[in-house]
Amino acid sequence: MPEVQISIGGRPFTVACQEGEEHFLESAASLLDNEASQLMDQIGRLPESRMLLMAGLMLADKTAGTDDKVKSLEDKIAQQEAWIEELQNKPQPEPQRVEVAVIPDEVTQTLAELAARAEAIAEAAEEKARAAS
Repeated sequence: MPEVQISIGGRPFTVACQEGEEHFLESAASLLDNEASQLMDQIGRLPESRMLLMAGLMLADKTAGTDDKVKSLEDKIAQQEAWIEELQNKPQPEPQRVEVAVIPDEVTQTLAELAARAEAIAEAAEEKARAAS
C-alpha cells in the first residue's frame, strides 16, 4: 500500500492509500489544504485537530451546497424530460383544409381575348403614329 506525503495548512502528513489512488488522495488533500490555508489566513495559528475539523466542515458545507444544486438540476431535467415525452406522445394535429380559388376557364379565355385586343389597339395606334410622322 503506497504512502503519500501531503501538506495541510503547512503541516506535513503521511497517508496510506490504495494502489492507483494517489492522484485522488493528492487532489482531496489539495482541497482540504485550500480551506485550511484560508482558516490560517483569517484566524492565525490553530491546533492541528481544530484546523482539520474546521477545514473539513467548510468542505462539507460546500459539498452540501453542491448537492442541493445537483438535486435541483436533476429535478429540472426530470421535468424537461417529462415535458419532451408528453410532446412526443401528443397526437399530431389534424391537417387544416386550405381552399384555393380556382379561376374558371371562361375567365382565363376572356382575359386572354382582352389582352389580344389591347395589343391590337396598341399596334394600330403605333402604325397611325408612324404614318403621321
